[in-house]
Amino acid sequence: MAAVASGGVQTSRISDDTVFYSLYPDSSLSKSPSSTASTTLLDEEFSALHHQILNSIAPFISDYIWQHEPFHLSVSSDPIPHFHGKTRFGDNLEDEWFVVFLLFHVSRAFPSLSIQVFDSDGQFLLIEAAFSLPRWLNPETSENRVFIRNGALHTIPKKQFPSNPTLLEALKILSGGVHNTRASDSVQAAISRRVADYPERALRNTHRVTVQVPVSVAWVLKHEPCLISLAVEGFYDRDVDSMKFAAKMEKFLERGKEEMVRVSVRMSRAMYAQLVQQKFQAPKCYPMPKRADNMKGFLEAELGMKIACGFEMIYQMRKRTGSEGKGSTWEVYKKSLENSGYFKGLLPGSKEYRMLMENAEQYYRQGAAFSRTSELMSAPVRRIDEILSLPHSSNDFKDLEVPPSDDDGWLYNGESELNSALEERQKEMDLYESQCRNNQKSKEQNNSCPSSCSQLDDFNFGDIAKSMQAFVQKVSSFEGAEIPENRDSKEVDFDVEHFLKEMESVVGRMGEEASATRVGSDEGNSSASDMDFDDSDDESNVGDENMEDSFMDSYSNALNEELKPTSLHKSFVRANDEPSTIANKEQGTSAASNDIEEDFAPVDVDVNLVKSLLDSFSSQQGLPGPASNLLGLMGLQLPEDSNKGK
Repeated sequence: MAAVASGGVQTSRISDDTVFYSLYPDSSLSKSPSSTASTTLLDEEFSALHHQILNSIAPFISDYIWQHEPFHLSVSSDPIPHFHGKTRFGDNLEDEWFVVFLLFHVSRAFPSLSIQVFDSDGQFLLIEAAFSLPRWLNPETSENRVFIRNGALHTIPKKQFPSNPTLLEALKILSGGVHNTRASDSVQAAISRRVADYPERALRNTHRVTVQVPVSVAWVLKHEPCLISLAVEGFYDRDVDSMKFAAKMEKFLERGKEEMVRVSVRMSRAMYAQLVQQKFQAPKCYPMPKRADNMKGFLEAELGMKIACGFEMIYQMRKRTGSEGKGSTWEVYKKSLENSGYFKGLLPGSKEYRMLMENAEQYYRQGAAFSRTSELMSAPVRRIDEILSLPHSSNDFKDLEVPPSDDDGWLYNGESELNSALEERQKEMDLYESQCRNNQKSKEQNNSCPSSCSQLDDFNFGDIAKSMQAFVQKVSSFEGAEIPENRDSKEVDFDVEHFLKEMESVVGRMGEEASATRVGSDEGNSSASDMDFDDSDDESNVGDENMEDSFMDSYSNALNEELKPTSLHKSFVRANDEPSTIANKEQGTSAASNDIEEDFAPVDVDVNLVKSLLDSFSSQQGLPGPASNLLGLMGLQLPEDSNKGK
């Protein structure tokens, strides 16, 4: 994955276990060198500042064992003059937070520096303080907003730059000091808790152990103790090819002639765990004591054997890779050739493919990437060769006092530390959830009955009926619903006269059957009331007799007969209804005497419309639904009923 790290740190592949950092002096913002003299002056200033920064952190890192790469700074002028670096921490997450501690220390020692730090997860400092961040600050809005300055975390406020600022804009805001960019105290506290134990924690992360190793290995570690990280890397990341080198041990054992010595080795706890917790059979050429003779001596020799094999594997692999110059840059170069179709779809291993590969390798060797990769990979090899070229023997280690190994109980009893970390996280989550609940209660209290009732009192329900009438008149007409002009629709061929004749014949037959049924009912029970929804029984009877002559009368009578057995007519609010009557209807307690009067009272269309909409809106229980959608189309929004359910 090709990417350009923020601050001009360019890498062919951002590793998942690498932390990147960039340091921007305020002086680089105001100076834009246009001549050789000014450029030289700027370089001198940066060189002096570079040494000052390294000297300020030297007491902390002089004896520290890094997992893979140490903290380092390089000078770059892209996009503006600054320092940058990266540290691969691998399985030792303590290295990443130790880097953060160093950056905060540098920011306090040099207040004119603005520092960025991130890893493959992005702004991991914000992740640490996630429960204390403002809601607008997220991975999408944090670009060029998060910096370390003067011993504190700073964020460029959103009100200054609604969209993400450029790097230069952010640095000018920080250096100006006009705006308050310091993050909240809760954010500062969350990050301070994470780095509060450093540098003491860095020392506790170191493990000292006694091992038996060949003299050559002991001689290398005596001069360069930090090379233990390479040995552990070679052992832990071994593969089939590298294990072939361990089977011979040509560099560090000389075919079994090397003497074994006892030495004390310092490494990180992560390195120790990587060595101890992997089973590895010693090569046949490697001398190992018997387990039964001395268990303690066997364990020291076994751990030393893993270190020696790791040195052999990493030395031989680096030597081969350095001579070939094929590292990650070669893999990126080769991938780009494949994507561009350079190999023309040829099968790997074919004659044509090998010819193209040889040409590509020859061209790669002529580039700057080859020399940089070769130099980087060969540097440890050259250093080991220099050390081993010095005279040495087992006598150099005979009279040395070897301190006892550190207790490795932490490797097997880490449950308490894990539980304490989980408890701390749980407390943060509980506090965050408690704050959310309190905020929710405050909102509910602010939106409680008094305000809700006032909203209900201020709302004019007559607007619903008026808006509905305007809505119906505007959206529909006697021709049906209007279709937008920009909609491509086809005309509907509809024969109105034919449709009416068919409806008349059907309704006519229904009317005859209903009339016969009604006559039979009258004969059987003369006291029965033949109420319908028309004005009177007489008019209905006349309509029944002349049903063949009047389609509208027939249609109306048919509907009346269908609705008569139901209680639908009782659900409408009449014009002369009192509130008590309406309540009785809803409770089903209306008297029979009132029913007769209600049948002849006109229906209040507006009241029934509002009542039906309110009932539908209430049944939605605050969720989206047809009533709220329809009212929204009319530009109306009903207030919430705070008394609902009480």
